[in-house]
Amino acid sequence: MQNIVILAGTIRQAPETRTTRTGTDITRFRLVTSRPRYSEGRVVRDEKGYRVEDAEWHRIVTFNGLGKIVQQYCQTGMKVLVRGRIHYTKWQDAKGEDRYGCEIVAETVDFLSRAPQSETDDEDEGRFIDEDDIPS
Repeated sequence: MQNIVILAGTIRQAPETRTTRTGTDITRFRLVTSRPRYSEGRVVRDEKGYRVEDAEWHRIVTFNGLGKIVQQYCQTGMKVLVRGRIHYTKWQDAKGEDRYGCEIVAETVDFLSRAPQSETDDEDEGRFIDEDDIPS
């Protein structure tokens, strides 16, 4: 049997990287996916006729090289496709009570969009070289 997850969604929390005592880089981010809401086998629509969608939040974790790429290139608002596996965790909180969690351990992260540009970004910046900058 296989534990395979494929999610296409939007990054809603900027990636954060931490390094373990043994030197492993762990990068985490939050991904949101959506799906249409159904009732009695039909898609639910609001008063304007738009589909009503339910959001699902996912904790994504990456390691080492993939984590460095995610940290460097991914930003809030980007759309990505994550392939990986579900990993369940159990720990005890400060009161000694058992806590449980679920995260997706990413094996690949494909970029489906670029990072959203701010209004002050020059979309041509870095695409062209000024002729005065070319050595003769």
